[in-house]
Amino acid sequence: MALDPLFGLHADALAVQRKRMDVLAGNLANSDTPNFKARDIDFAATLQQALGSNDSSADGALAMSASSRGHSLATGDVGGDSIPGLVWRVPTQNSVDGNTVDAQIEQSKFADAALHYQASLNFVDGRVKSMMTAITGQ
Repeated sequence: MALDPLFGLHADALAVQRKRMDVLAGNLANSDTPNFKARDIDFAATLQQALGSNDSSADGALAMSASSRGHSLATGDVGGDSIPGLVWRVPTQNSVDGNTVDAQIEQSKFADAALHYQASLNFVDGRVKSMMTAITGQ
């Protein structure tokens, strides 16, 4: 994936932030599910992969792979889509039922993702408006 000359990373950032909000919403929806493990998307790792880095992680280790679609990895498989940068969240406090979702943390992360999504959307909107001004001359 190459950088878009008009929108830069923002078009891809919108897609990643949307997926992140989906993952975080799933965490919130499963906050009472026993043994549910909270997940999040590592935006930096996803961005690095989107920019065409090699198949190794930032620390030089090889990336994991699955030999079957049914296998689940830390980079996960959510709803049938392989999501780069998907990681398990480390719980701040253990729970009796094994659930690692902390609703306050998830809501905070969701608000952060929504803010980043809106910022990228505003940038893309501004670029489209400036291009329309250049085309129409108004």
